[in-house]
Amino acid sequence: MSAAPVDDLQSVVRGGAERGGAGDRVFRTIAISAGVLILATLAGVALFLVVKSVPALTADSTDVPGGEGLVKFIWPLVFGTIVAATIAVVVAVPLAVSVALFISHIAPRRIAQPMSYVIDLLAAIPSVIYGLWGIAVLGPHSVGLLRWLEDNLGFIPFFKGPASATGRTMIIAGLVLAIMILPIITAVTRSVFEQTPRRLQEGALALGATRWETIRLTVLPFGRSAIISASMLGLGRALGETMAVAIVLSVSGGVTFNLIGSANPSTIAANIALDFPESSGVAVNALILSGLVLFAVTLLVNMAARTVINRQVRI
Repeated sequence: MSAAPVDDLQSVVRGGAERGGAGDRVFRTIAISAGVLILATLAGVALFLVVKSVPALTADSTDVPGGEGLVKFIWPLVFGTIVAATIAVVVAVPLAVSVALFISHIAPRRIAQPMSYVIDLLAAIPSVIYGLWGIAVLGPHSVGLLRWLEDNLGFIPFFKGPASATGRTMIIAGLVLAIMILPIITAVTRSVFEQTPRRLQEGALALGATRWETIRLTVLPFGRSAIISASMLGLGRALGETMAVAIVLSVSGGVTFNLIGSANPSTIAANIALDFPESSGVAVNALILSGLVLFAVTLLVNMAARTVINRQVRI
């Protein structure tokens, strides 16, 4: 073999490596810049919240909304936020996973495709529409169920009543939030379920497993981290939802575990949206402080979810 073709080949390889190196450097620079920008934005938001919250921390307790101090002001809001988001996740996650499994592994394609479009379309509906539907349709039609819960399960603190006559309760707000986060959880889990290696499923079927056993032994373990990730995405949406909760919930400001009564704690996001336009002075700083608490809660939830996901990946 002559030296000329070898030299040509080496020059081509060398040129490709140089071009690839330049491309890699550009891509790496863009990726690092994007990551730094996200962290800087997050730090900027946190810094803004902290700076604007300082006047509320140093103010007299009588100047804080409610006149009983920051703890009495923020704790019911934190409690209401956690309760509403918990109801939403408890209801939405099993339903979303079931829908995702039905679309990806059970339903015929002529049914699965339109159904996936409908589920995705739910994510495009504005939250105010969900709120109006909750207060005009779901709430009034749930009054009978709320009274049944009071009569038959009133010994449980969650249903001790008296049942609301309008349906504007914490449990209805949680159900509305569950419907709102359902498309997010379904879309993420469905996309991962569909990527389950075919050889694993065919191997389980070849060993005599039923369809449900195949799903339980191959699809669900493969998509476990996706279920956790999707659940945390839905939880983040539920924690920060504003208008739907503000419209549906009948707020009293107290802390109560009664989910079917008309006296309910508000959520942080809904309280900020309702009170911020008419607030001034320390009241504004107190609302911003409550936003900082919501920011911290959301951050902790996401960090906990990431820890669980990393542990699942290692296992």
